[in-house]
Amino acid sequence: MERLIVEGGHPLHGEINPAGNKNSAQPMLAACLLTDQPITLHNVPNISDIRTLLDILRGMGVEVDSSELLSTRTITLQARNVNQQPDRGLGALVRGSILMAGPLLARTGSAVVGQPGGDAIGRRRIDTHLLALKALGATVEVDGDQYIMQVDRLRGADIFLDEASVTGTEQGVLAAVLAEGKTTIYNAAAEPHVQDLCLLLNCLGAKVTGIGSNTLEIEGVSALHGGEHTIMSDHIEVGSFIGLAAVTGGELRIRKAVPEHMRMSRLVYKRLGVCVTVEGEDMIVPGGQDLRVAYDVHEAVPKIDDGIWPAFPSDLMSIVLVTATQSEGTVLIFEKMFESRLFFVDSLIGMGARIVLCDPHRAVVVGKVQLHGEVITSPDIRAGMALLQAALCAKGESTIYNVRQIDRGYESIETRLEALGAKIRREQ
Repeated sequence: MERLIVEGGHPLHGEINPAGNKNSAQPMLAACLLTDQPITLHNVPNISDIRTLLDILRGMGVEVDSSELLSTRTITLQARNVNQQPDRGLGALVRGSILMAGPLLARTGSAVVGQPGGDAIGRRRIDTHLLALKALGATVEVDGDQYIMQVDRLRGADIFLDEASVTGTEQGVLAAVLAEGKTTIYNAAAEPHVQDLCLLLNCLGAKVTGIGSNTLEIEGVSALHGGEHTIMSDHIEVGSFIGLAAVTGGELRIRKAVPEHMRMSRLVYKRLGVCVTVEGEDMIVPGGQDLRVAYDVHEAVPKIDDGIWPAFPSDLMSIVLVTATQSEGTVLIFEKMFESRLFFVDSLIGMGARIVLCDPHRAVVVGKVQLHGEVITSPDIRAGMALLQAALCAKGESTIYNVRQIDRGYESIETRLEALGAKIRREQ
């Protein structure tokens, strides 16, 4: 088992490029199953979740050229022949494995997929996926922890999703692009990675309109062709780096940060006293900021909550919670979407944070407090990064175990942070 040893108290300085959006890359890898032509993806994050999905695709007969993943972040995939059943063991490690169901149904008429993996942040239902696929004509048999799906031909339909699920929306789009006729998806998710997937599909010959809205229209086509696409920067990683710079007091320039995706995040960070400026496509966190909570009118305690796009993303809630411990004042953190995401605060309390966990969804944070080094364990991707953030601003040394969780979402994190002045090393 690997661990990170972190010496706190060193401000981050310099420039960093965010990786490609992992939540764009996962459905794009599934999209390769829709055609027998080659698809080349650029700016692919070299993280363990992506490598696991590539292993699943190889096992299904997809030709994967990942020789340039390390050097140029480029991969090429070609699904000439497709096995209809992804490896269930590997699929149980990543959330994105469920997204192969729609393309397999569209391409072959059948799919057998297991229960997907992902972060242990509460129940992560797949009912919306099944709703969309059934609406397009598929039959679904639930057999223990696997789903057996069949269809003679997918046919377009009006689909109203029971929740604006990101992966549920992606599932519907991936299936509908080759369905006969027109599909309209209402209450669709509109996150940047959903938009990115739709742009790729259109590049391959699909006809998707309404991109960026909550209503997507898909005119089915008979076949898709090959193509290439560059994955956009990961706005969650950008938001994470803003939090890291703010709590360590360093000045950081984040290159190619796609500022239009960061508008709500900038507003939320501003409530904690974090100033972020924009220069072209770069975002800059000035050094030495005096972080103070900006109270609401009449000095009311402000609330930071998450929601569907364009609201504040749930994946950044752990990061802003740690940021709040370093901001003078009191703030309510209200995590609406996942009932287990806030359970990592026990580790922060052990590091000296003043936090009252009111219930699984709400925490009151009172700052500013000097955190101290501690032995902690990363429970999931985002909490793992948040605990690393806490360790970087703590006094003394921290040891973080289960770092494979961080590796699932952040590429070579210790190397990249060392280049910015962090004192961090990886040990067996």
